[in-house]
Amino acid sequence: MRLDELRSPAGARHRRKRVGRGHGSGHVKTSGRGQKGQKARTGAHIPAHFEGGQTRFATRMPYLGGFKNAFRKEYIVVNLSDLKVFGAGEHVNTETLASHGLIRSSHTKGMLKVLGNGKVDHALNVKAHKVSASARAAIEQAGGTVTLIAIRESVKTRRSGNPAPKA
Repeated sequence: MRLDELRSPAGARHRRKRVGRGHGSGHVKTSGRGQKGQKARTGAHIPAHFEGGQTRFATRMPYLGGFKNAFRKEYIVVNLSDLKVFGAGEHVNTETLASHGLIRSSHTKGMLKVLGNGKVDHALNVKAHKVSASARAAIEQAGGTVTLIAIRESVKTRRSGNPAPKA
């Protein structure tokens, strides 16, 4: 093989489209731009976000409020360091937390999660929806108990493809 025998593979190189160069070129009159309209004019540039004069999606987003997950689970988070206001053997749940001023009274119907930031010196009876492993270990080491409240799962439908839980 010599250098003068090298060729590009078939279909790799294309001729430049010469528009407006007579009938023989195949691109006469409108030069492949169609009839009238914004894209037929010289200097026509339509940005990717343009939606034909309709308020574009990116502009509508702020007052649409974005995406909201209807199945999101919000937890009221309490650390072990917050539980030092409770005496030994006291019960810790959303109602008692609200009465001690650690959470708002409007949040008593929410789900409670206890995290392990801090230390517990005395036994507490904690009743929450979720407890971190470090928090559980610290509470039980201090002689307390941890009771988990069952979280209600959403019922699966035929449409979702998952069977409904057996009651």
